[in-house]
Amino acid sequence: MILLASNENPLGMPESARRAAASALEGAGNYPDANGTALKNALAAKLDVPPEWLTLGSGSSEILELTAQVSLKPGEGVVYSQYGFIVYAAATAHAHAHATVVPSRDFGHDLDAMRAAIGDDTKLVFVANPNNPTGTFIDAAPLLAFLQSVPAHVTVLLDEAYTEYLSPAQRYNSIEWVRRLPNLIVARTFSKAFGLAGLRIGYGVSQPALTARMNAQRPRFNVTTPAQAAAVAALADAEFLARTYELNAAGRDQLAAGFTELGLTYIPSSGNFLTVQVGDGQAVHARLLAAGIEVSLLATYGLPQWLRISIGLPAQNKAVLAALRG
Repeated sequence: MILLASNENPLGMPESARRAAASALEGAGNYPDANGTALKNALAAKLDVPPEWLTLGSGSSEILELTAQVSLKPGEGVVYSQYGFIVYAAATAHAHAHATVVPSRDFGHDLDAMRAAIGDDTKLVFVANPNNPTGTFIDAAPLLAFLQSVPAHVTVLLDEAYTEYLSPAQRYNSIEWVRRLPNLIVARTFSKAFGLAGLRIGYGVSQPALTARMNAQRPRFNVTTPAQAAAVAALADAEFLARTYELNAAGRDQLAAGFTELGLTYIPSSGNFLTVQVGDGQAVHARLLAAGIEVSLLATYGLPQWLRISIGLPAQNKAVLAALRG
């Protein structure tokens, strides 16, 4: 089966991380370091922030959930965009809050409308860059202007699960924004470009007051010893990350060219996936499954005619295009 449904790295784990995780299994009879000291120190050095600014999670999804837990009381409001990551709705429901879902603009965030939607009861805003499942990207200047416009009592979670896939021209330093904005938390993951989806590890970066609330709520042993060790190794493996970026850029071009040749409309993406309009999404999904290819249905996002296809190895991308061609 060709797995192109969950935006995983088709290269799998870096060998450096595999070795680190295997070595860490020697200590698996003991509880993990609850503070994640070695990983926090590695992240702190990489990001140039104090370790006290970091929260470790079982994937960045846990960071989203923790942010909702510490930011919201029952009945309070959350703002996020139409076609926003499905976990935003789940985290809102788990906190017994209510959501204002702002209509998208060209499948991406309408920042002006999102700002206008922030009301007296709003306590949390989710914004992703790039966005999943549409892959749309917001330039740094309008994104920063939006973040600065949000009232200080409203927490903003900037979801950067796919930030490693941004082109050099798109890249910006959101960690510098955290230094200026005490209500901002940046969430990132090791599940995508770093290839550690099965180990479940992500992190949040925020100023100490917010981080302290996050860590007070965080389950004590939420990140395993092998996951911590693998993340430290992956973070240092610049060669693997560069190879991942180049493979993804080439694969994105390969799929986009194929979709164009097939006459299929797709949303230009800054992530490691493309969302493509295929007509009857359920039927085409079934046809791909029959051909041994798993991709993601988007009916739950209100996009029943679209499929999200993760970018794979060249042969996998070729197989997808052949199956779509029929």
